[in-house]
Amino acid sequence: MSITGLLPLSWNQGFLRAFDQGDVAGPFGPRYVIVCGWRLSGPVDTGVLQEALDEVVARHEALRTEIVRSGDGHQIVHPPSRVRLTVRELPGDDRDRRAEELLNDAEAEAYPIRELPLVRAVLGRFGDDDSVLGLVAHHTAVDEWSMRLIMRDLAHGYAVRTGHRPPPLPEVPQYRDYVDWERTDDGGGERSLAYWRDKLAGGQMLGTTTDHLRSAGLPKTTAWRRFTFPAAVTKAVKGIVKETRSSPFMVLLAAYAIYVGRREGTADVVVPSFSSGRGPARFHDTVGSFFNFLPLRMDLTDCRTYRDVIGFTRQTCVEAYANDLPFGQILGVAPELMASVSRDDSAAVAFQVFKSPLGGERGSAGALEYSVLHRRRLSQWDGGDVPDGAMWHLEIDPEGGIVGSFAFNTNLYTEQTVDAMIEEFGGLLEQLTADPHGPLRP
Repeated sequence: MSITGLLPLSWNQGFLRAFDQGDVAGPFGPRYVIVCGWRLSGPVDTGVLQEALDEVVARHEALRTEIVRSGDGHQIVHPPSRVRLTVRELPGDDRDRRAEELLNDAEAEAYPIRELPLVRAVLGRFGDDDSVLGLVAHHTAVDEWSMRLIMRDLAHGYAVRTGHRPPPLPEVPQYRDYVDWERTDDGGGERSLAYWRDKLAGGQMLGTTTDHLRSAGLPKTTAWRRFTFPAAVTKAVKGIVKETRSSPFMVLLAAYAIYVGRREGTADVVVPSFSSGRGPARFHDTVGSFFNFLPLRMDLTDCRTYRDVIGFTRQTCVEAYANDLPFGQILGVAPELMASVSRDDSAAVAFQVFKSPLGGERGSAGALEYSVLHRRRLSQWDGGDVPDGAMWHLEIDPEGGIVGSFAFNTNLYTEQTVDAMIEEFGGLLEQLTADPHGPLRP
């Protein structure tokens, strides 16, 4: 039995419907998940952990919301239910590797969207005082930001139940409150629509040539190739960030724009990326799937140095974030934007750099200490789904290091092509950051 009437979908939920492939594939299929892991130090009471997990589901409606895709679409919030918590013993000496294997296994397991709540947990125990916790959630219910919120609230509930008195959690607006705001707040909409109409005029999303045609009908999984950049590159990126007053995303996106433009033979680069899409600060503590698909257009024709590209990229990003709109609205004023990535031999490759805004990557849950697992190094052939195409995912860890993943549809790209792209981009990034003021070399 539901606890609400029929609620409208958010713009993002409507965007996901454009890629609907039923309950067996795509964004409403059992592989469209996010997995995050934390290393735990100290004894874990699994009964208390179960209670704290259930409390998180009660606190955040998005984790128990059904998306109905028929007709115009709507969502229904259901009563809280018990989270599935799996406990596994992890023998062996290489604990870091075993922790990664646990997360990869959790990511590869089917998670039907009709199985509420839309979050699960797996606890792998190395011993009485050392374990790893994996949280798995359906991407229709959460984004990366939300996963950190879930862990924060879980740690709070665990601490309270073990006799500690952490500071109280903030009041939480629900995702449906965000949908109400999204539908009623103008947010400078006409001005922003005019910006995107002008910015994207004559432009198309830059597609990346695929190895296989979509029409070939090959079986699809989403593989994840994981990698890290050398310490020298990371150090150079941090220096350029400071010098240019840019973000790491802007510096890395500028390098990627050069790379993908050369690969596809164009100086007019429109890269698909994401914004948080969370709107006012009052929704920063809300769990939900907020992200916006954001087309970032950079014309590199007159850029002579990497430093020039960074400056142009920075301006593009600042303007785009100031005019952030749901992608469906952007498409309304740029109807030809997706034409190139709709071809049989081309696909969109998104680029994102994630840095948690919460500062909660490391903390305590009463006597337990936890820290997020950033440096996942084990690639996998069947991980969380990318509905169509591929995605670069770079993450800045607390020490400033850069770790990366390249997720790709195996019916479109080969492993060899992807490995070559990672090597080529990494090599170009090393070259560019070594001499950002030098002339761009073909």
